[in-house]
Amino acid sequence: MSAEPRILFCNCTYAQVVSKDVKEAVLRKLCDSGVPFEAVADLCEMSARKDPSLQRLASGGSIKIAACFPRAVKWLFASAQAPLSIETSEVLNMRTQSADEIRAALERSEVIPNLPSGKAVQPPAAELSTVATA
Repeated sequence: MSAEPRILFCNCTYAQVVSKDVKEAVLRKLCDSGVPFEAVADLCEMSARKDPSLQRLASGGSIKIAACFPRAVKWLFASAQAPLSIETSEVLNMRTQSADEIRAALERSEVIPNLPSGKAVQPPAAELSTVATA
C-alpha cells in the first residue's frame, strides 16, 4: 500500500444531487493542489454498467473518494463486484460537507476510514439517485 492515498473525484454528472458550487470548488482545489487524482463523470452510472475501472479503484490500496454518502458509495462499488476496503477507504460527502471541509480532508495524508461496517445494502432513494441505463 502506498504512503499517500489515491484520490477519486466523482462529478455526479447524471444524478446531479451534489451542489454545482461544491463540486466546482472541490475540483478547482484538486487541480490547483498539484496532487494526482482521478476524476470520473458519475459513480452511479459506472456501477450500473459494472465498469471494470471500479475493480481497479477498489483494489489499489488506500483511497479518498469525494462523492456523496459513504453508505451509497460503498453500495455502488459492492454492486459492481468491486467492494471497497473498510480499513483503507474514506468517503467525503459533497452533499453534506463544505468544499473547505473536503479540501482539508483531501490535504491530509492520513485516511480516516468511514465506510459503515456490515453488509453493503442499497441505500434509500434519498441517498442514491436512480440512473437510467440505455
